[in-house]
Amino acid sequence: MKANFEHLQSAHCENGVTTNLLRNVGVSKITEPLAFGIGSGLFFIYIPFLKVNNGPAIAFRTQPGLIFKRTCKALGIPVVRRKFSSKEEAQRVLDECLQSGRPVGCQVGVYYLTYFPKEYRFHFNAHNLIIYGKEDDNYLISDPVMETATTLSSYELERVRFAKGVLAPKGQLYYPKENHPVTDDQIKHAIKNGIKRNIRDMLHIPGPIAGVSGIRFTGKRIKNWRNKLGLHEAGLYLAQLVRMQEEIGTGGGGFRYIYGAFLQEAYAYHKDEKLLEIAQSFTKSGDMWRNAAVQSAGIYKGRLSTQEDFNLLGDTLIEIAEVEKQAFQALSKIKWHN
Repeated sequence: MKANFEHLQSAHCENGVTTNLLRNVGVSKITEPLAFGIGSGLFFIYIPFLKVNNGPAIAFRTQPGLIFKRTCKALGIPVVRRKFSSKEEAQRVLDECLQSGRPVGCQVGVYYLTYFPKEYRFHFNAHNLIIYGKEDDNYLISDPVMETATTLSSYELERVRFAKGVLAPKGQLYYPKENHPVTDDQIKHAIKNGIKRNIRDMLHIPGPIAGVSGIRFTGKRIKNWRNKLGLHEAGLYLAQLVRMQEEIGTGGGGFRYIYGAFLQEAYAYHKDEKLLEIAQSFTKSGDMWRNAAVQSAGIYKGRLSTQEDFNLLGDTLIEIAEVEKQAFQALSKIKWHN
């Protein structure tokens, strides 16, 4: 059993799953940048009291699942999402979907993904992929971050669908419920609302750990890590920063590039030159995040070790916070026309 499905590679897993599943139900105008922007995917949060892989919890994007949920809701497309306590029930429902020719998105853990290079396998349970068929005991997998489609055995798929730990997927699957026509006016309205929600998330969440305040807060904390934690543990913290920034999907820098591309594509629906100007700010932010990753790697690999190195890295994040703050403030001043 195999759905009529075309594998398309993307920069980030949930963007790609969202785009590919929507294309499968006839929504061909939604690109990866549009899905990311409409779903208000850009974010930052630093949670020092929650530890993941020997470091503090850091995220550069919104909560897993929200990009798909928000994009479909904005376009008026009903969705089905299910989690399971029973592995047998999870496989039965999956097989029924495939038998009816319906590809489905799944949230999985990456640690046991056999087609991932070993250096990319660690305990992270918010990866997304599409299952679009089954041949004998092998499921046909469209993982958007891979160049070509691949397969997992039923045991391998069960293992990643029921990975344990933080954000345990619990066999989760999801899909658009039905084919649904989407108009340019719907996309135009969805773009406006997606931007407004992202302005709220990056500028107006109370407290110091989220949005641009969170980036600034993290920069200040980094300056203290060497003396407070010692070089070894500080290095582990920075390794976590780089891992979440550059190895989980597109990470911090890549997400900023995608958001810049989103604003450029938004210009086709909202003819305001400011969108193109602000897009350049996010490209600049992406470059700065990539430079921060290089600085962080230099420290945790032992090439850089002085307090000045930590100060420089902290100042880089504080500068990034200012760039993104100004960009979102500029977006908040745009006059939208229905």
